[in-house]
Amino acid sequence: MTESAPVVRDRGSVTVEFAVGLPLVALVLVSLVAGVVVVDRVGRLQSVAGAASRALGRGDDRGADAALAAAAGASSRVRQEDGLVCVDVQATPGGPFSVLPLRATGCAAAGGR
Repeated sequence: MTESAPVVRDRGSVTVEFAVGLPLVALVLVSLVAGVVVVDRVGRLQSVAGAASRALGRGDDRGADAALAAAAGASSRVRQEDGLVCVDVQATPGGPFSVLPLRATGCAAAGGR
């Protein structure tokens, strides 16, 4: 009589590993995409703050308003110090990073033409 090797029953183990791993991969991908969106939003805020400060430095209030309108949902504050006009823009991103405040500042020489 010969003894045979025990039968290992690991059928379906790949399915279980896939079912556990797929949500983790999805979470990582969603976080990466949301991070890229946040970085893009910060870049846009910086661009808006720079354009608005340059417009205010030239005395162009309409241009500054138009620049600030491009940052929908953001709040802004204008301050003048040491011959500079500075615009601070603040917003919050959506999605998983909505608790992070995003800030950007742009400064330009006051009275420039």
